[in-house]
Amino acid sequence: MASVRKFPDLDALSQAAAEELVTLSREAAAERGICHIALSGGSTPRRLFQILRSLPMPWPDIELWWGDERTVPPEHAQSNYRMAVEELIDPLGLTRVHRMHGEDIPDLAAAAYEHDMVMGIGDPPILDIALQGLGPDGHTASLFPHSPALSVTERWVVANPVDTPVAGGKTTRITLTAKALVAARHIRFLVAGADKAHALAAVLEGPRDPMQYPAQLVADGPDVVWYVDEAAAAQLRSPEGT
Repeated sequence: MASVRKFPDLDALSQAAAEELVTLSREAAAERGICHIALSGGSTPRRLFQILRSLPMPWPDIELWWGDERTVPPEHAQSNYRMAVEELIDPLGLTRVHRMHGEDIPDLAAAAYEHDMVMGIGDPPILDIALQGLGPDGHTASLFPHSPALSVTERWVVANPVDTPVAGGKTTRITLTAKALVAARHIRFLVAGADKAHALAAVLEGPRDPMQYPAQLVADGPDVVWYVDEAAAAQLRSPEGT
């Protein structure tokens, strides 16, 4: 069952999400000795990462993974990894980090990451926490509308060829599959901005159409919470929860 938590702005939702991440990560570390977290890309989680630097996260017991990556080198301005390095990893000196090698041949990079996840987490590789964003077209991770990855049911990580303005045209992304993401113990969406309002309403309250709104696949997880700001929630009929 998913729930929606609405906040005035990105800063407020990031603060609340960060505080819950402390609780969830501590619980996972206490129960299993480790907490596996998949980070999301894009600009929305930047503030979350900044806030986490000053909170009592159990970093020695946390392994960082990624939900997706662009096919660029790690120092590229559009690299999801680079943003996390700048805002979280380097400031804290974190070393238990598993990046997707976006500079490699996409299919090989996806296969290598799947192998790393199985070896590092287990088979199936059940994440403790999956941080997710939402695109204005309804995508999450790099699961774009009508893209090949949406039909994959036997893999945890794939190279997903897409051709959409939201992804910058024709490109390939490396992404966890819906199967991998929905298996996470806790899924937390961070959604901010008026440009996400239509997609958020369609995903949460519209007809089920995961080929058009892929985030619906991930929203089926066992524990899903949407942290949204007022602008993103503007078109929800029930903005206080679903």
